[in-house]
Amino acid sequence: MVAITSRRRTLAGQLLVLQLAIIVVVLVAVAAVSLAQSAATFNRVEGRRVADLGEQLAGSPLLRDQLNQPAPAEAIAPLVQNTPTQYQVTSVTVADDRGRVVASTNPTLVGSPVVLGDPRVAQGRSWFGELAVDGSRELVAQVPVLGARKANLGRYLGVVVVGVKSPTWSERLVGASSYLFTYLGIACALGVVGSWLLARRIKRQTLGLEPREIAGLAEHREALLHGIAEGVIALDPQHRVTLVNAVGRRLLDLPEHCLGRSLAELRISGRLRDVLAGAGGGPEARDQVVVRGGRVLVMNRMTVRKDGRRLGSVTTLRDRTELARLEREIGSFRSTTELLRAQTHEFANQLHTISGLIQIGEHDEVVRYVDALSRHRASLDLTVTSRVHDTAVAALLMAKSAVAAERRVELRISERTGLDRLAPEVSADVATVLGNLVDNAVEAVAGGRETGVGDPPERPAWVEVELRQDASSVEIVVRDSGPGVAPELAQEVFTHGFTTKAAEGGERGIGLALTRLVCNRRGGEIAVTNTEEGAMFTARMSVSRAMEEAR
Repeated sequence: MVAITSRRRTLAGQLLVLQLAIIVVVLVAVAAVSLAQSAATFNRVEGRRVADLGEQLAGSPLLRDQLNQPAPAEAIAPLVQNTPTQYQVTSVTVADDRGRVVASTNPTLVGSPVVLGDPRVAQGRSWFGELAVDGSRELVAQVPVLGARKANLGRYLGVVVVGVKSPTWSERLVGASSYLFTYLGIACALGVVGSWLLARRIKRQTLGLEPREIAGLAEHREALLHGIAEGVIALDPQHRVTLVNAVGRRLLDLPEHCLGRSLAELRISGRLRDVLAGAGGGPEARDQVVVRGGRVLVMNRMTVRKDGRRLGSVTTLRDRTELARLEREIGSFRSTTELLRAQTHEFANQLHTISGLIQIGEHDEVVRYVDALSRHRASLDLTVTSRVHDTAVAALLMAKSAVAAERRVELRISERTGLDRLAPEVSADVATVLGNLVDNAVEAVAGGRETGVGDPPERPAWVEVELRQDASSVEIVVRDSGPGVAPELAQEVFTHGFTTKAAEGGERGIGLALTRLVCNRRGGEIAVTNTEEGAMFTARMSVSRAMEEAR
């Protein structure tokens, strides 16, 4: 059994065949119109000629004198027979007033009744048109013969019928072939060449893909876009949305009918617009952090180019809100680890000091050194626990104090600090905000000392924490002796998801973005100002309901 498979035509082939079919239809229509115009021209020109000839014959003295005489055929016949040859007409017929043919180029018609195209011809009116004469179609002019003598002046004596054979469609086509076929051939050649060029252009624009391949790509694209967990949005060079999947529309809070609309029309501005539009000017942007609609988004943008021409950009979005929540939950474990590491380092240094004193025989100095360490530790524990009654926040401060001390930064607790026990969820949020602010402050102070930027070496490096609480809110104030925050970055550090260090060198993490997100979720706010000594971050959160539940 032989299987016969039909090869599908390519897109270029289909277009070429379609164009050729259209050209054939157009050429047939042009030919029909040309033939119709030829027929109209023939009827107009030949109709006028036969009408003039009929009037000439009807007005001849011979016909007007002899037509009403007995046996008029003998006198009229020579005139009738000579006229077709002389004037290039097909037939000439003369009938009397009774409608009987008395003379004709066709002898068989003599004595038969003449067929009038219009009965009013017998009343003295001329007529011309097409009639069937002797089995063929002729263009006929019928002109009445009127008497010229006194006895019959103006009286209807008969009719002169002059006819010329109408050419058939095939005859007209053959007659017009001298120019019509030439025009049709030129038009066909131009159409074929144009169709071939159009097919090549379309094939080049579709990158050589066939319709079934394009349809398959479209189906795969839809499956890919709506099957991945990340958001995807594509923009053209004019920053209009050309593609977005359901996840991207949800993460960016875009309306359902957003395709074709620009970022300005969608009211996307600020940091989000900068990342999507590539305000930085680079061809790509990696792991850009943006806060949008209460979500922490990580975005990656890539510029799309083809043959050196910029087609737009594609940006992927990942929702890091849940991941940020998990990072916050493990923050306490990280703080404990950092505390243990810092304490291990601190205890190792202290043991080395004690060992050295013993080796040189300074036993009394060992006792005094150990007593000083004990008093310092007890003083720090007493300061924290007497002013901060929430266990989680107090433990966090102890851990941050040890980490700061390791980096030669003093962590101070303000005398105005006062914090009661909080509900677990509020305590976690306060610890998140406080931990991020302290980490950024320590980073700024220690980084300035290590790079030589900021405070002079003789000036101590410190971070001060102040916690205030009233019936409805908790206020967290973190001051430092670092270089401060540039005024132009005072708001951007939160919008862009910068940390304190990012303001100097680049973007990293989601610390301050998460801090602002937590404050907003608690109905509060966060701000940064510069003082004479350094930067001051102030965060407020509403905790009234949670305090009632804790009590």
